[in-house]
Amino acid sequence: MYNKAWIHLALLLLPVAVISHAPALLAISAFLLTTVPLAWWWTRSSLKRVTYQRALGERRAFPGEVVELTLRVANEKWLPLGWLSIEDRWSMALPLLDGEIFASPTGQMGYFRGSFSVRWFERVSRRYRLRCTRRGFYPFGPVHLRSGDIWGLFRREEAQEHLDWLIVYPQVLPLAALGFPPKEPLGESKAAWRIFEDPSRAVGIRDQRPEDGFRRIHWKASARRQALQVKVFEPTTSRNLIVFLNVATFAKHWEGTKPLLLEKAIAVAASVASHAAAERCLVGLMANGSIPHSDQPIKVLPSRRPDQLARVLEALAAVTSFTTSTMEALLLAESPRLPWGATLVVVTPIVTEDLLAALVRLHDVGRRLALVSLEEEPPRADLLPSAVRLYHLPASGLPFDESLLGQPGDWEPEVAPPLHLSGGGE
Repeated sequence: MYNKAWIHLALLLLPVAVISHAPALLAISAFLLTTVPLAWWWTRSSLKRVTYQRALGERRAFPGEVVELTLRVANEKWLPLGWLSIEDRWSMALPLLDGEIFASPTGQMGYFRGSFSVRWFERVSRRYRLRCTRRGFYPFGPVHLRSGDIWGLFRREEAQEHLDWLIVYPQVLPLAALGFPPKEPLGESKAAWRIFEDPSRAVGIRDQRPEDGFRRIHWKASARRQALQVKVFEPTTSRNLIVFLNVATFAKHWEGTKPLLLEKAIAVAASVASHAAAERCLVGLMANGSIPHSDQPIKVLPSRRPDQLARVLEALAAVTSFTTSTMEALLLAESPRLPWGATLVVVTPIVTEDLLAALVRLHDVGRRLALVSLEEEPPRADLLPSAVRLYHLPASGLPFDESLLGQPGDWEPEVAPPLHLSGGGE
């Protein structure tokens, strides 16, 4: 590495070399007096117009999936980079299949280190594969870039604070595999009265009436019967289903957390939401947990948005074990704000008498309810009205892959995940 004494030595040797007519000393002095300034200028300009980018093959994945990551370095100037060293920070929960991540002192976040040699106006790309080991929001960055002159005399370092995120959803399984009844697992799905018809679900034909629109005509049936026939569609309503997730795994939430039980409850909630979305319900999510660096409960209101299920799964991916309130308090506080006629599905690792009492109160005012208990012992069914659907799914018997149910709380990002959970509506 460079030392100021080299310049002093060169300035001292220069007159000595001239007086003594020593070509070797003159060459050394000239080398030092020309190379050192050139190396300093080279290093000072080395990281200018140098860009570093990460390109994820997928921004969202499920546990166990492999995501491709491409690292791109571009040098947009005439000065080449003899060497460029990067140190990129990301979670140890995303191991490389064809590389190595070096653990930080905490063991939760790690560093990927790589070296590049980039010529003038050249772009270099390298591809890696990441394995998603468990649900969570995973940040990539910040990255530290280091470069310098080709002689290694000087070094320049620069930090880029830009973060990229990879979202790993919870595990999702069919409800039948979890122990729900195969037919209408979340209750009656057909409408009890006609509000509008679903044009994708034709159930028969009938003779045309004056009020029927031209689009309803069934041309093939009309040709067979030699009279205009129209399609009859299944009557349906906008069905709302809101999943209430209880993140408390003890009767008193301050007693601690059972990480594996919590992860299974989150996975069950994700499975219920996925099934409801497939059945064309307007799905929402309420949880008495929070995202990192927040003390507010998670709320995703029912919506017709095409990405509504993705929003629900993103919220479940970010849930932590921090409890903002009891489940019964959340139910009673949020119920008046929810659409009337919506089905409230409560997924809970533990059932308390206070929770059962809250469900009875909601039933008495006309709410449609379902309780999904993950306790090993069945809850007191005699304390609930018969109209409240009760599902007992012991956590120990759920068929989730426990190797992919690690606790995302093993790491905590420096900034909260970029979530926009509130809102919704039509």
